[in-house]
Amino acid sequence: MKKLRLLFVTALSAISISYAQDKESPYFVKTYRSAEIQNVNVRTSGGSISVIGQEGSEARVEIYVKPNNWNGSSLSKSEIEERLREYELSVKKEGSTIYCVARRKNESGWNNWKKSLNISFKIYSPEKISTDLQTSGGGITLKDLTGNLSFSTSGGGLKLYNLGGNIKGRTSGGGIDITDSRDNIDVSTSGGGIDATNCKGDIRLVTSGGGLRLKRLNGMVKASTSGGGIRAEEIGGEFITSTSGGSIHLEDITASVKASTSGGGIHADIKSLGKYLSLSTSAGSITVRMPLDKGMNLDLDANRVRVPEIRNFNGRIEKDRVRGSVNGGGIPVTMDANSGSISIND
Repeated sequence: MKKLRLLFVTALSAISISYAQDKESPYFVKTYRSAEIQNVNVRTSGGSISVIGQEGSEARVEIYVKPNNWNGSSLSKSEIEERLREYELSVKKEGSTIYCVARRKNESGWNNWKKSLNISFKIYSPEKISTDLQTSGGGITLKDLTGNLSFSTSGGGLKLYNLGGNIKGRTSGGGIDITDSRDNIDVSTSGGGIDATNCKGDIRLVTSGGGLRLKRLNGMVKASTSGGGIRAEEIGGEFITSTSGGSIHLEDITASVKASTSGGGIHADIKSLGKYLSLSTSAGSITVRMPLDKGMNLDLDANRVRVPEIRNFNGRIEKDRVRGSVNGGGIPVTMDANSGSISIND
């Protein structure tokens, strides 16, 4: 093991090291007392990062080392150790923070790239934790954590489960899957879709390269995409969504809604109105099912507008425009289909 040059700085920690031949087993393991850990900081240029919250007295860092799979080859333990000489690889604890680093000492050259390693970290931490995670070559997984959670990757997806607190994640190269999370959620991607299920709070979801699939969200929800459609079900609170590249499909909505698209139609099933309803498209039609028993101010504009007989309506109904008050007025309801039609409860 003399060829392996790792710097491990310890302070009031219990250490356990194990080396394994099996690629599914960690190459290195280090443990600390959970009560001493409040923050996790990870930097790796060629692998994934996982942080999983758990109860118990032990926090654990596992390192997984394998070759980058550019040609499907595998490496022996001695070959991995030889290549690790070209890396800065360290795990250390300073104060209440675990620091993990894996990066090449010299990033230039074709041969260096061919001999590069994929070094991933899997960390089992206290459930209450703050994170600062960065990787340029893999995905990030967070599970069962609460705190200030910051993380970013340029080369993989984000998988987020049962998180709370301030959640801020970025990826340029993959999709985002977030489930059972709450509080302040701010995640975005330039290279994939977003699936968000059973989340509540102040939620911001942004993608430039895929669709949005949203279910059982509640709170202040802002979701936008430039590269796909939007499907949303069981949304409550306030919901602002937009796309430049697809249609919008809304089901079982009880929120205040503002939805717009430049690349498709809108289908909306509104179970109950919130403070406002605003739907607009410049490249399709709008079809809506909604209650008409509340006080509202209607403003519907399209090539053709079809509405049922509306009780207590005061205003004008024309072929391409409906404008007036229902039940004395109240909730603003605006719809604009620039090159299509609008159909209400048809």
